[in-house]
Amino acid sequence: MNPNKALWEKGDFTRIAESMRESGEDVVRHARITPGMKVLDLGCGDGNTAIPAAKLGAQVLGVDIAANLVAAGNRRAAQAGLSATCRFEEGDACELRLENKSFDLVISMFGAMFAPRPFDVAREMVRVTRPGGRILMGNWIPNDPTLVAQILKISSSYAPPPPEGFVSPMGWGSTPNIIERFGAAGVASEAISWERDSYIFDFKGSAAEFVDTFRQFYGPTMNAFDAAAQAGRTDELRTELVTLFQSQNQSQYPNTCLIAATFLRVTVDVG
Repeated sequence: MNPNKALWEKGDFTRIAESMRESGEDVVRHARITPGMKVLDLGCGDGNTAIPAAKLGAQVLGVDIAANLVAAGNRRAAQAGLSATCRFEEGDACELRLENKSFDLVISMFGAMFAPRPFDVAREMVRVTRPGGRILMGNWIPNDPTLVAQILKISSSYAPPPPEGFVSPMGWGSTPNIIERFGAAGVASEAISWERDSYIFDFKGSAAEFVDTFRQFYGPTMNAFDAAAQAGRTDELRTELVTLFQSQNQSQYPNTCLIAATFLRVTVDVG
């Protein structure tokens, strides 16, 4: 199996996505979506951005490499009465089976950044965007002190070394890389802009319970715990993550987590 597909089908990201719904809606509110717009949500998960976009009147296609997330997205769209305007299908961000210049807006919030061939990802996003359309990416930032970058950093320190040729997904949080990758796809640097933004995780439970949710359902963290178990370091990893989550929890209420994670919001105007 494709290793990226195996990673995201290993757990159940819907359990993490539930804590990200409100921020997903906020991203869509600021995406200048208008009724009838054709939108691609790439690396869509179960629809945190796809479904709010369809509620604004867009015609939305969500594409994800994980079959379980595609099925979950189609269930959510049906439950919301949006099956006619929002559908989900399996696909690989490195090689999309979609027509050239077919979308007004391509969104990828923390999705396409995990595909293994970033230059191919940039090329494909540009290819399927119509002239005058836009690409909007949300990417975690390497070495950022906030939640997700630190989860991935801690997890990688327990996992075995990556295979030869591995390209870190965190490279998408570096502006020189973004300019280089979209430049290779024919986009001028002046057409690319970015700014830092925050995504809020809203979890109904303690910091330790939130860590255990990542441990059970988030592929990268699951792999880290598998490796830690083999080395007899499971408790060490869990303690490190619980300390991280507790230190960043902004909630004033018991058994509630409100944790901000900084990301790079990238906008590409496709000529």
